Amino acid sequence: MFHQQFYIIANFLMLLDGVIIIATGYMAYSISLEFRTEGLIMGWYDFVGSGLFLMFINNLFLGRFGFYSQRRFASTWAMIKALCMAVSLGFIVLSAGVLLIGIEPFSRVFFITYFLSAMLALIMTRVILYYYLDHRARTNLNSRQILLIASNDRIGMVADALYQQRSWGHQVVGCLNVDGEGNTQDLDIPVLGNIDDFDNILRERQIDEVIFALPKNYPLDFMMYLRKCETIGVRVRIVPSLFTPDHSSLKVESIAGIPTITNYIGSASASGLLYKRVLDLVVGLFGFLAFILLYPVVGLAIKLDSPGPVLFKQRRVGLHGRHFNLYKFRTMVSDAESKRAEVTMEAESAWPTLKTENDSRITRVGQFLRKASLDEFPQFINVLKGEMSLVGTRPPIPDEVEHYEDWHRRRISIKPGITGLWQVSGRKEITDFSQVVKLDLKYIDNWRFRHDFWYLWKTIWAILAGKGAK
Repeated sequence: MFHQQFYIIANFLMLLDGVIIIATGYMAYSISLEFRTEGLIMGWYDFVGSGLFLMFINNLFLGRFGFYSQRRFASTWAMIKALCMAVSLGFIVLSAGVLLIGIEPFSRVFFITYFLSAMLALIMTRVILYYYLDHRARTNLNSRQILLIASNDRIGMVADALYQQRSWGHQVVGCLNVDGEGNTQDLDIPVLGNIDDFDNILRERQIDEVIFALPKNYPLDFMMYLRKCETIGVRVRIVPSLFTPDHSSLKVESIAGIPTITNYIGSASASGLLYKRVLDLVVGLFGFLAFILLYPVVGLAIKLDSPGPVLFKQRRVGLHGRHFNLYKFRTMVSDAESKRAEVTMEAESAWPTLKTENDSRITRVGQFLRKASLDEFPQFINVLKGEMSLVGTRPPIPDEVEHYEDWHRRRISIKPGITGLWQVSGRKEITDFSQVVKLDLKYIDNWRFRHDFWYLWKTIWAILAGKGAK
C-alpha cells in the first residue's frame, strides 16, 4: 500500500511540476513582451519548444535530486537547497541549448523572470505539499494508525523508516516491546505494554495496521496473531527473517528500503481507493446540493408534524472504530433515543441499527421520508467530510460494536457507506444480523470500482421505484 500510494503521489508531483514550468514560462513570456526594449524576445514556436524542453529537463533533475523518491528530506532547508540546485541546473541546460541552437533574440528579462518565478512557485508548492504529507496528513481522521510489535533494538529502526516513508498519512500510535517495559528509556514512541496486551490494544485503540519486527527465533505463535488480525480486518506487516507463511493475501513491500510482508485485507488498492474518494467527492457534492434544496421543504414538514430539531445526529462507529456524528432528517419523535432500549427488546433482531418494522417512534412525515429514502440525504455531509463513502457497510452505533464477535469487526475495516450490498439485496427482507455481516464481508472481499457504480444505480432505481425503507 505504501508503494502504491507513493506511486500516485510521485505521478501527481511530476504532473504538477510540468504544469508549473509551463505556466511560469507563459507568465514570463507575457511580462517580457510588456517590458521589452528591443524587438521581440523570441518567436512563439521557439518559446513553446524551450518551455517543453525545460519541463522534461527540470523533471529529470528533480528526480535525480530525490524529489520523486519515497524518502523524506532531512529538513525543509535541505529540500529547498536541493530544489534550487535542480532548477538551476535545468536553466543552465536551457541556456546552453539556446546558445547551441542559436535562438535569437533571447531576452534577459524573460530568462530572469522565468527562472525566479519557476523557482518560487516550485518551492512554495513543495513546502505546502510536504507540510501536508509530513504533518497534517499524519494526524487527520483518515491517517493509518500503526501498532509496532518489536524488540527494543528493532523498534527504533522500523519507526525511523516509517517516519521517512511518504504516504497519504500514517503514524505510529505506539508499540508493544517484547523485551519488557523496563527496556524503553531510549524509545521516542509510546510503549503501550507487552505482547500480552495485544488483544486489549486492538479493541481499545483505533488500529489500522500492525507491524511485527521481532528478533530471530523469538518464541511466538505468530499464526494466532495473524488470524486474530485477519478476523477483525486489521492489516499485518512482517519485517522479514521472522516468518514466511503461505498466504494468498501476503505481499512483499518496502518501507523506505526495509522489506515487509503485508497481509492485505480486502481487495482495494491505493489507486482504487483514490478513485473511490474522487467518486465520493463528485457525487457527494451533487447530493449535498440536493440536500440544501430539500432542507426548507422537508424541514418545514418535520417541524409541523412533531416538535424537535430537523436534523437527527447520532454517534456512529466508522473505519476501524473511529467515532463520528451521522446526520439524517429526523423521522422519529424527539425523545426516540431514550425509548430505543424498549423498542429493541420488542424487535425480532437484537441489533439496534437494523430498522424495526412498525416502530411506534416513527412520525407520519418520518414514514414518508423513509419510504422515499429522503431521510438519508444529510449523510452527504458525512461523505464530503470523509467520514463515510457513498458505498460501503452501514455504520453501527457504539453499543452494537461492544457486542461484536471478532469476525463481526471486519465489517468496520472499511469506511461505512450510505448504501451497500445489503441495501441493494433487499434489506427489508434480511433481518438476521449474521447475514448482514456476510453481505458486508462479501462486498469487502470482492470490491471493484465498477461495483460501486452498479450499487449506486440499483439504489437510485429502488428509490425511484418506491422501494425505500419502511
